[in-house]
Amino acid sequence: MPFVELETNLPAGQLPPGLAQELCAAAADILGKPAERMNVTVRSGLSMVVAGSAEPCAQLVVSTIGVVGTAEQNQRHSARFFDFLTAQLGLGTER
Repeated sequence: MPFVELETNLPAGQLPPGLAQELCAAAADILGKPAERMNVTVRSGLSMVVAGSAEPCAQLVVSTIGVVGTAEQNQRHSARFFDFLTAQLGLGTER
């Protein structure tokens, strides 16, 4: 079962409604797994510093077996997750 954990310092009220379900669907598509097998957690309002700055940011942890093995796979998956998160959270590309 894939596990996807999104952590952000954005308050819950600034997250789009249904973000967990949208992330679940996106992750299932990106990883080629059924949505019914996905485990998604969204944690908001955290105290976070990325690249020395506490400006709005997020980090995503993806754990799965047999899907993120090669550098090419990781690059493709990372790019798609990055596009999803920057669009959903309205963060700059550096965050």
